[in-house]
Amino acid sequence: MKLAVLFTGGKDSTYALYLAQKAGHQIVGLITLRSKNQASYMFHTPAIEITLLQAQALELPQIIKETPGQKEKELADLEDVLQHAKKKWEIEGVVTGALFSEYQSSRIENICSKLDLKVLSPLWHKPQEEEMKELLENKIQFIFTAVAAEGLDKSWLNKIITKKELQKLKLLQEKNGINLAGEGGEFESLVLDCPLFKKKIVLDQVEIKEESENTAHLIIKKVHLAQK
Repeated sequence: MKLAVLFTGGKDSTYALYLAQKAGHQIVGLITLRSKNQASYMFHTPAIEITLLQAQALELPQIIKETPGQKEKELADLEDVLQHAKKKWEIEGVVTGALFSEYQSSRIENICSKLDLKVLSPLWHKPQEEEMKELLENKIQFIFTAVAAEGLDKSWLNKIITKKELQKLKLLQEKNGINLAGEGGEFESLVLDCPLFKKKIVLDQVEIKEESENTAHLIIKKVHLAQK
């Protein structure tokens, strides 16, 4: 199918894109919604501006739409941008990185059904640990841009996630019950490199803002694309 990807720049949407392309689908573009509401129910907000560089690294066109991010009203913005993408790229469907969120998934399904678009969610109900292991096995390099869970702190930010970090997350899952894939808001991620990137993302200057012992986020001040 000819598809566009609902793209946030995080590990899930990037991996979903990777799997969709690997399955033989034609990925023709990225759709990114930039919410002004940091607590948006639908849309990822941390480091969303970096998707501009990721789109360049993927050599894919991107449609970006600003949304106030008001609950339920933001769905009209999603419908508008999907309708625009369908007309512009003649897509047959969209790829999402949804894992377990029924709230997001059901609303995307409803909108796409209305627009006669298929929805492909290759990560849907994939076990958390399995997804995290597959990300590393497929050389998808990512960092955490925000943390908000007991057991996590600012030291986790701007650090490439490896098997060592995954093991630590598993221990935290056993101890505190955190979601290993971060779908409970425990952390937000940013992909710096993957096999589909023609160039990699390099963070030159960052600042870490700590709200509390277990809550912090990364502010990216300077970034560039580099040859791999």
